Amino acid sequence: MDSIYVAPEHELLRDQVARFLEREVEPHGEAWESAGCVPRAVLRKLGAAGLLGLTHAPEHGGAGADALTNLVFAEALSQSTFGGFVITVLVHTDMASPHLAHAGSPAQLERWMPGITRGELITAVGITEAGAGSDVAGLRTRAVRGTDGDGDHWVLDGSKLFITNGVHADLYFIAARTGEARHAISMFIVEKGTPGFSVSRSLDKTGWLSSDTAELVFQNCRVPATNLLGEEGRGFQAVMKNFQTERIALAAMAVGHAQQALKLTLAQVRLRQAFGATLWDKQVIRHRLALLDAKTRAARQYLYHCAWRVTQGHDAVQDVSMLKALTGELVNEVVQTCQQFHGGMGYMRGTPIERLWRDARILAIGGGATEVMLDEAAKRY
Repeated sequence: MDSIYVAPEHELLRDQVARFLEREVEPHGEAWESAGCVPRAVLRKLGAAGLLGLTHAPEHGGAGADALTNLVFAEALSQSTFGGFVITVLVHTDMASPHLAHAGSPAQLERWMPGITRGELITAVGITEAGAGSDVAGLRTRAVRGTDGDGDHWVLDGSKLFITNGVHADLYFIAARTGEARHAISMFIVEKGTPGFSVSRSLDKTGWLSSDTAELVFQNCRVPATNLLGEEGRGFQAVMKNFQTERIALAAMAVGHAQQALKLTLAQVRLRQAFGATLWDKQVIRHRLALLDAKTRAARQYLYHCAWRVTQGHDAVQDVSMLKALTGELVNEVVQTCQQFHGGMGYMRGTPIERLWRDARILAIGGGATEVMLDEAAKRY
């Protein structure tokens, strides 16, 4: 075992994911990058393999696993060099569907969760707006309750930006203001096709090319009162709670990508010739890679420790904030150095290291920018 936190069943899960990537993802990822999305068929295969509901309740098709098991899955999945595929899955498993798992009523869970765990319903979460990203309390999308001949309902008006899975999702968990107080925010379930809800545009990104990202618009979007998710006015707390799961998943993605970049580069420098010898024969190259590997291994142990703290019910906000800042910066240091050691070929589209370089950049921004994470950590000293 490579960590005191890793059990034999974790190794089996890691092997299962590795086989899935080799068979179903790596041979096809380039086509998905060109198409701008991951095919629904491969997501259903993940669901059929029991990999889309690890932390969800068994009665709804999940495995009831803990945060450590979920971390093993996220890290193993992130050995793929196609970050767009990885984030498509992790948004569904760790960032969107947990809102339903944590706060859904029995009727809501029975209606939607089985399809979510099978990969038949893909989910997205709508929090970020043009003026509200890490500052969740600054969001302006509004929901107003009403009653008419058709019954109780909520009407949503506003927009959401940078929504992963936003183009092709079936089910959206949307944060909206339901009062005047700064934290008076509630969560709502909005189904694709609801009148007044539209995808106004698909966004063109630098990386994560096989992940669809959208701007969502709500104009007099009416949803049944039964689509309120959790308690009215408790949406801000729900978002803050799930940030811990989300940030551990993104840290796992960063560590997984750093591991893969180092693996690719160690193979490359042993082959690449320069000035009569391989790059591996140059002491400065060996030392730089060894130090980056040491940093990656240290960050990985911290990652597992944070997940263990969550399983123990500890207040891990400071640790997880530090972890997100650390790994988001580290993966960029690792992939940029590794790309440098690939020379000109590392700048060519279609090479794994160039793709990792593009895909890694967002990990210091999305899910809580480094500066925001460090401030969250500093507040808790």
